[in-house]
Amino acid sequence: MSSMFPLKNPLLRTVLPYPAVVVHDLAQANAALCEGLALTLLSATGAASFAGAGWWRALVALARATHPHTPCQDVLDCADAPGHAMAAIRLGQAILVLDPACPAFARVAALAAVLPARPPALDLGEPGTARRLRAWLETQHHDDSGAALR
Repeated sequence: MSSMFPLKNPLLRTVLPYPAVVVHDLAQANAALCEGLALTLLSATGAASFAGAGWWRALVALARATHPHTPCQDVLDCADAPGHAMAAIRLGQAILVLDPACPAFARVAALAAVLPARPPALDLGEPGTARRLRAWLETQHHDDSGAALR
């Protein structure tokens, strides 16, 4: 799967109006949300397969409960696993990443907002990215270039 897609596409911009931040645990989700700026929590690549949709839904629910006034949406990466995508949808996941080469892509896309690739994102699991979080969120709220900050 490609690591980026063009956010200048108006349809995709309506699905993901907030900048994306990759979080790997609750502490990172809370750190992202405590900035108080609207954002999209994005799971690690393929997290639906190795962590599960239940884990992701619980992580997002806990983080949102801790920061109820921060506008937030979330995206679970299902890689090329339509079964995991369907399980996530049953648990209430509204936006997913799923490989478009997956034979069930159209079926899954009929049930939820499905992105064919990961959006540009700041990955809080990478060294040094936490200190750039606020700048990433502020820049992405004003910059439609679609360039990822790494």
